[in-house]
Amino acid sequence: MRKVKSYSRISGRFAELGIPEVEIPNLLAMQVDSFNDFLQKDIHPQRREKKGLQAVFENIFPLEDTKGNFLLEFIEYNVLQEKYSLEECRERNLSYQAPLKAKMRLSVFENKEGVREHKDTLEQEVFLGEIPLITEQGTFVINGAERVIIS
Repeated sequence: MRKVKSYSRISGRFAELGIPEVEIPNLLAMQVDSFNDFLQKDIHPQRREKKGLQAVFENIFPLEDTKGNFLLEFIEYNVLQEKYSLEECRERNLSYQAPLKAKMRLSVFENKEGVREHKDTLEQEVFLGEIPLITEQGTFVINGAERVIIS
């Protein structure tokens, strides 16, 4: 049977050899920071960089129908406050998530004798769904169970 030396004994041996102790980096911070950069949840919609979810919306929109009668534009998105706390989600077998809403603008046009005429514009905040939130430990709580993304 093989014995595993404790960290303190190994650390002591390095010190004897004159090798300084190295602090162990927070390896989870990279994953948590990356997800937070993707979401840009705490950044005002007008100040968001074109990356992550913001870039996805900007690359997809505007959408136009084939006849040119409707134009759907993305204005901004908001990640609202989660409905349940992390602890409640674990206890009640729920997913730790927050509502995702986007403000959209729909412009209606009418083609009269080959001339495109603007008829109406509607602007509204639309519920897109729930988006999972990452925990401080770099996990996601889905149906009450903690899940880890491995890439």
